[in-house]
Amino acid sequence: MDSETLQEQLRQEILHARRRIYEIGEATSLDLITLCDPSVEIFVKREDLSPIHAYKWRGAYNCMAQLCHAELKAGVVTASAGNHAQGVALAARKLGTRAIIYMPLSTPRMKQVAVQRHGGDQVEIRLLGDSYDQASTAAHECAAQDGLTYIHAYDDLLVMGGQGTLADEVVMSGKGPFDVAYLQIGGGGMAAATATWLKTNFPDIQIVGVEGTEQASMAAAVRAGHPVTLEHVDVFCDGTAVRKVGRLTHQICADLIDEWVTVSNDEVSAAIQFLWEELRCIPEPSGAMGIAAILQQRAALSGKRVLSVLCGANMDFEQLANIARRSAVGAARRRFLQIEIPEKAGAMYGLLDSLPSAVSIMDFQYGKTDADTAGPVIGFDVAPMEFEVLCQALQSGGYAHHEVTSEPDVGFRLIPYDPKLMQLPIFITLEFHERPGVLAEFLKAVSPHSNLCYFNYVYSGERVGRALLGFEFFDETEYASFEAVLDSAHHAYRTYKRISSRTLQRIIGS
Repeated sequence: MDSETLQEQLRQEILHARRRIYEIGEATSLDLITLCDPSVEIFVKREDLSPIHAYKWRGAYNCMAQLCHAELKAGVVTASAGNHAQGVALAARKLGTRAIIYMPLSTPRMKQVAVQRHGGDQVEIRLLGDSYDQASTAAHECAAQDGLTYIHAYDDLLVMGGQGTLADEVVMSGKGPFDVAYLQIGGGGMAAATATWLKTNFPDIQIVGVEGTEQASMAAAVRAGHPVTLEHVDVFCDGTAVRKVGRLTHQICADLIDEWVTVSNDEVSAAIQFLWEELRCIPEPSGAMGIAAILQQRAALSGKRVLSVLCGANMDFEQLANIARRSAVGAARRRFLQIEIPEKAGAMYGLLDSLPSAVSIMDFQYGKTDADTAGPVIGFDVAPMEFEVLCQALQSGGYAHHEVTSEPDVGFRLIPYDPKLMQLPIFITLEFHERPGVLAEFLKAVSPHSNLCYFNYVYSGERVGRALLGFEFFDETEYASFEAVLDSAHHAYRTYKRISSRTLQRIIGS
């Protein structure tokens, strides 16, 4: 079947899907964001506000609602690690059928609970294998053996027809036409259906396909002329982590996608922060990919009306910490430098005191590894021009430095240190007011009395900062009087707590 025939069938299915979809759900909103350039208007389709906080229920329900009585009585089966599973579960409960859902063993408990919540007694979850492919193979075998209907996540015209109703809502909103739409692509069902409906109603619209840098399976299929299997797929954006796209979705996307863009995980994290700041919503990584591409290309969008689909917001809460750390790097605001200073008392204060007042320190990683030279790693929150000023200030101060933003040990906050080099160490936890210059004030007060041998601090977004600090002493008198020194420097911090001897033994191994 050629692409045009497929598109015509898909257009008809989208029209027929309207009645079924609105039996159980309502249209989601189309929210406007205006960038600093007021001529750029970004319209965000809020599928995070749908019944399962993602668009996948549309396709699952539209497909399952067309099963005959015998098929519904027998039941359905599918494989999914996330949103499609929830969509099938919701449809099973609404239609009174049984659904068996295969999920990888690594599926977060939160997603398992969500599937069970939407499906109730109509759903049976079967955990199997370490990957979606293994779960999918088992689901297909189950369908063949038990006579169940397999509900595909994307490569099915009935599923795509349901997904296309989100594009129909965009058209019916009256806020079009749009100049360009950025559509994230996993298996390609949402992109194929949305592109078909948008180009039908807005013939001049440009469609940009957005994929992750290590999961661009659709662009690979278009280059090859047929779906191909990627050997490795990055799963940070797990909703679009598909090794091989669909046969039907490939035909349509190859015909309708005008441009291909890839976004990094850091850029996606920055887009999640952008959506939080603009709309007070927190999408899952895949849900923010379209916005990530828009921010990447914002300089070329002046005067444009731009559409993006926030396709889901089902994310494990634990992932937020990683996203928050990566977002500033993705927005090109967070830069890490390793700076060489002498390993002696007062050197760290001298370094901080020489920094431009405009820069903000967001991360500090240092452990003593050499008797003569120290190399603290400092993360700065700076605009590109501020970064140039920072580097010039370091060069003027005679500080050798190099950028380590992309180094894995920095990203994992691996802080090496040699406890054998630490003489008479004292470790403390310090709580201080989060304001510029406060760490330099503290070090200025304590530096004449000790040498800093360990420094672990990362900005948490609170009004107070917390750090784990290690100091070493070269005579017993200064060692014994250090708490009095800390008390005298109380203007520079809120509270401190000395690490116990037992804990210190674990830190320095002696």
